[in-house]
Amino acid sequence: MPDPLTVASGLCAVGALLSSWQLGRRAVRAEAEIGRLQAELTAERHAASHDPLTGLPNRRAFYRLAATLLTDCAGRPLVAVVLDVDDFKQINDRYGHAAGDQVLISVAERLATFAGDNPVARLGGDEFAGLLASPTVDRRWIDHATRRLYDMLAAPIPMGTATLRVTASVGLAPVHGTQLTEALDRADAAMYQAKGLGAARPSRALRDTAHLAEC
Repeated sequence: MPDPLTVASGLCAVGALLSSWQLGRRAVRAEAEIGRLQAELTAERHAASHDPLTGLPNRRAFYRLAATLLTDCAGRPLVAVVLDVDDFKQINDRYGHAAGDQVLISVAERLATFAGDNPVARLGGDEFAGLLASPTVDRRWIDHATRRLYDMLAAPIPMGTATLRVTASVGLAPVHGTQLTEALDRADAAMYQAKGLGAARPSRALRDTAHLAEC
């Protein structure tokens, strides 16, 4: 006949193992739940600060990122960029909203590539902005940067088996001190001046944009 003490000891050991196993399972489930909640929180924060179509930061996030860059680059040249897709309503009307969305996505990707590590954003509609840390803000640099961005935006956009070419009007303006809003306003004015000149006169638009940005 088994020794009662041995049986009791064995039962205690089994109970301890079972309890430990259950605690381990609870810990795994709790860890998984924490991971899920953290992922949801990260997704919610991203959704609150980013444009859902293009994935770029939204206006509020852009100003927060720009404020950080202004602090980190105090004393270094910074340039505000504003661009607007030309005739975007006509693109939507002629090719449909899916094509219009693809245009915005492509413009966003190209602007982000142009800006590198610098902050860019979709401000709303077909308007985008950026803040660039630059080696200088003289006329030559502004002209070169604007022309490079124009060239990137002018590349064909794949649309299934076809391609679509669009143009955009661009304005750049140097940031004086920490006056980001003022610089964006001047870049916006430069952009509208370029838009008024038309895509058929890019060199004139570049000169006028650069001239206005220096004022």
